[in-house]
Amino acid sequence: MKVLVTDPIADAGLDRLRDAGHEVVTDYEVEGDGLLDAVSDANALIVRSGTDVNEAVFEAASELVIVGRAGIGVDNIDIEAATDHGVIVANAPEGNVRAAAEHTVAMTFAVARSIPQAHGRLLGGEWAKGEFLGTEVNNKTLTIVGLGRVGQEVAKRLDSLGMDLVVYDPYISEERADRLGAELVEDLHEALARGDFATVHTPLLPETEGMIGEDELAQLEGGYLINCARGGIVDEDALAEAVDDGVLAGAALDSFAEEPLSQDSPLLDVEEIVVTPHLGASTEAAQENVAVDTAEAVLSAFDDEPVLTALNAPSVDETAFPRIKPYIAVAETAGKVAAQLLDGRITEVEATYEGDIAAEDVELVTASALKGVFEPLEWQVNAVNAPRLAEERGIEVTESKTRQTEDFQSLVRVTVHNGEDSIAVEGTLFAGEDPRIVRIDGFRVDAVPYGHMLVARNTDEPGVIGLIGTVLGDHDVNIAGMYNARETQGGEALTVYNLDQDVPDEAIEALLADDRIVEVTEITLDEAEERQAE
Repeated sequence: MKVLVTDPIADAGLDRLRDAGHEVVTDYEVEGDGLLDAVSDANALIVRSGTDVNEAVFEAASELVIVGRAGIGVDNIDIEAATDHGVIVANAPEGNVRAAAEHTVAMTFAVARSIPQAHGRLLGGEWAKGEFLGTEVNNKTLTIVGLGRVGQEVAKRLDSLGMDLVVYDPYISEERADRLGAELVEDLHEALARGDFATVHTPLLPETEGMIGEDELAQLEGGYLINCARGGIVDEDALAEAVDDGVLAGAALDSFAEEPLSQDSPLLDVEEIVVTPHLGASTEAAQENVAVDTAEAVLSAFDDEPVLTALNAPSVDETAFPRIKPYIAVAETAGKVAAQLLDGRITEVEATYEGDIAAEDVELVTASALKGVFEPLEWQVNAVNAPRLAEERGIEVTESKTRQTEDFQSLVRVTVHNGEDSIAVEGTLFAGEDPRIVRIDGFRVDAVPYGHMLVARNTDEPGVIGLIGTVLGDHDVNIAGMYNARETQGGEALTVYNLDQDVPDEAIEALLADDRIVEVTEITLDEAEERQAE
């Protein structure tokens, strides 16, 4: 596989990919049309914040499996476009959490005690001891805007230094805040008004862009604002004016709306504002951690294993994956067979789990079933975008579980509907993770799901199976296996044939010419192509 890396990451991550046998190409200057050319044959793209991964990138990268962000923020990646193209987007949320939290604490002290300013004056030959009167954090209130991973680590550290904690985060529970010794406040203005210091830890999203502007800053009157999260959350012009006018005592920023920060920025003209060039994750340990974590995500994607840090794909706990892994292929195959057997536009897909598998998190298994359903329809689909495709096409998806099962330890059933009719295909595992199709539309079979298959419906009369065998033999098609079932004697029967070759159209026509043959469907599981005739 080819891995394109367009922003610098630690060698530990690159070495991990190379050691696994993959080609790693680094190009830290590529952009524009050059990026589109470079990514055209890449299977993975690794970036930091410097590469804009937009719709055009995904359009150009037909072989792309995953985009790995070596860090937390993904506002430079169009996740919607990635999902539409079936590309996994994964970040490295844990590797630099401690580094970012520590930098936030450092910036809090830097602005509270005017450390950079005093340092600069001393370098200039001034002993300005009497000009800097700092503020202690002990017995002060810290407002935390966004209690994610970094926000929680900051809370722990500053709580231990004697600060009272107030949290604004509409996505967390009161219990979560309580566990950190913080008070959850539902209104942003109220939270800011309560704080002597306010630190920002939200991602940059449409709803958070510019969320702290002139009105919000006024609520923090006399306090300090620290933003080591993402640029664009705080209105920088309004912040510079608020500090310069004395509304705020000071501010410290490590992230900016546009980076590098322009020398024309008003932030640089206000002495009480401390700025650093996006250093939050710039520690040796953090860089190595995020590089390795990102490489591991890429390797998981290449191995068709769940990417635990994926932002747009079904995920599963690492310890649970071995238990559900064999059923991923079973569900996909059942969906593929069911879709090819059903005539008409699919309107609904049901995934049913019985037995031991029902106790597991099966989101990834259901997504794989959808992938199987959609593949024969020639949609560009994988487990990433299959749920989105279903939603866009108005296909209802339902999932049900029961611990009860009649015949098997675990059973996966995929049922597809076209508004009038439905087809259910059931699969399980035999000893040694041997996948089997055990029922088709209620008929009990024992079919090995691989290669070329022929599913025939016919009246239960003597000579029909012999006819099918003769016709296939006349067209040089060898039968590798056969599984027959019937409703009642003399009723309708269903037979599944495993074949060594594709079935010519002439053979299909010859079979259907016999009145005893109700329907014949050829299924090629390898390429997911079908020929159905009635």
